[in-house]
Amino acid sequence: MLKGVKSIHFIGIAGVGMSGLAKVLSEKGYRVTGSDIKKNVFTEQLERRGITVYQGHSPSHLNQADLVIASSVISPDNPELQIAKRRRMRTVSRGALLAELVNRKKGIVVAGTHGKTTTSSLVYSILRQAGKDPTMFIGGEVNDFGANSKLGSSEYVVAESDESDGSFLLLSPSISILTNIEDDHIDYYGSKDKLVQ
Repeated sequence: MLKGVKSIHFIGIAGVGMSGLAKVLSEKGYRVTGSDIKKNVFTEQLERRGITVYQGHSPSHLNQADLVIASSVISPDNPELQIAKRRRMRTVSRGALLAELVNRKKGIVVAGTHGKTTTSSLVYSILRQAGKDPTMFIGGEVNDFGANSKLGSSEYVVAESDESDGSFLLLSPSISILTNIEDDHIDYYGSKDKLVQ
């Protein structure tokens, strides 16, 4: 997916998952841009790192992109997504990009209705204290580090998964942690039984 890519544009970059991926790919040396309806604390962090964040969506934002990443909340009629399709640009979901980054390493992925961020942060902190320097993608800021993502130097990656749209099924981690299951995202799964499957 990333072979031959130099420039990546994120549609919906202000979300915690998208902003985390954008930070790590920027740290890996990719030219990263993104857009969202509003700016927030995550976009401010990205801009401080030199990442261009556009407020609003415009086809011109994709002029330099080799790859487009779309958040799961982006509507199919989004003008950037529409022009990417018309131009036949490589376009993938946030979940597919996360899977690409996790599945190449020794992934430790946390899923569940409650406690994902706390558990992911704890696993990340344990590995860091053990001198393993993992990459992390977490759905909140890790207190000791003050960020929701970080490029590590080891073979380990800790990720908080998103079961809201089924994209966590793309992940093939070495270790899976399931904190709990409740009647969450039934609008996507249809029933608790299907969610449990």
